[in-house]
Amino acid sequence: MNSTHQFIRCHDLEVHVTCWGDSSSPAIVMWHGLTRTGRDFDELARGLARDYYVICPDTIGRGLSQWSQQPEQQYVIPFYVQLAKQLLHALAIQSCVWIGTSMGGLIGILLASEENTPIKALLVNDVGPELPREAIQRISDYIGIQPVFDTVTQLEQWLKSVYVTFGKNSEEFWCRMAMTSSRRLADGRITLHYDPAITKGFSVPDEQDEQPTLWAQWQAISCPILIVRGEKSDLLSQKQLEQMCLSQPNAQKVSLAGIGHAPTLVDDQQQQFIHDWLKSLPA
Repeated sequence: MNSTHQFIRCHDLEVHVTCWGDSSSPAIVMWHGLTRTGRDFDELARGLARDYYVICPDTIGRGLSQWSQQPEQQYVIPFYVQLAKQLLHALAIQSCVWIGTSMGGLIGILLASEENTPIKALLVNDVGPELPREAIQRISDYIGIQPVFDTVTQLEQWLKSVYVTFGKNSEEFWCRMAMTSSRRLADGRITLHYDPAITKGFSVPDEQDEQPTLWAQWQAISCPILIVRGEKSDLLSQKQLEQMCLSQPNAQKVSLAGIGHAPTLVDDQQQQFIHDWLKSLPA
């Protein structure tokens, strides 16, 4: 099934959305990770589009969405939550399943914890209410890098090395990743799609400072939850996964062997357990 594309104004910023399926079908929103795009979900969205209307936004500063002129204020999770609300309103989505990878999972946790939330079920992919400093430092180190390549093929090879934690994926997957992760510079060379200024909304907390968490919001969620963890993840530990399940009676968990941060939700096994979970949800 082919996708369609929309460009929607939210908080006076243009957000690119890739949509799959019939808009009259039940809605699923898929929100990507920090340096990724909504196109990361192409494979999963195509499979789900037979039964659902699948909505895959590019967060501002990524993909084909507009770059912010106020990065410190707008490249932050609370602002993304506000963008999500406006986007759902613009698309007339009153109820949806939310599938969020990493940053997209944090947005989902905050939105699902609110009263009268449109989220009726939440899949959180490899992230939790508390982010380890070491993992934040690792992410901070790489998001500031904007490598430059002469060809898309070179970028593809770089992506394979940087995202080795994704686990095994097909050559078709990596080719698509390179195509949807690139932009051309003025000199014709290739670099990554995202605004380098997203680093201004992302900082590593000092060791002596108490790090904010989302445990209160996590416990406030009342809808069914599925937590997906890569067994080798440094962002979501096994200990935190267990704590999430203990503190949230609505949560189920799935751990994926041989994968770090974050599962791509692309291969047959990962797609199947998502299909099965969706079928198990209350009508």
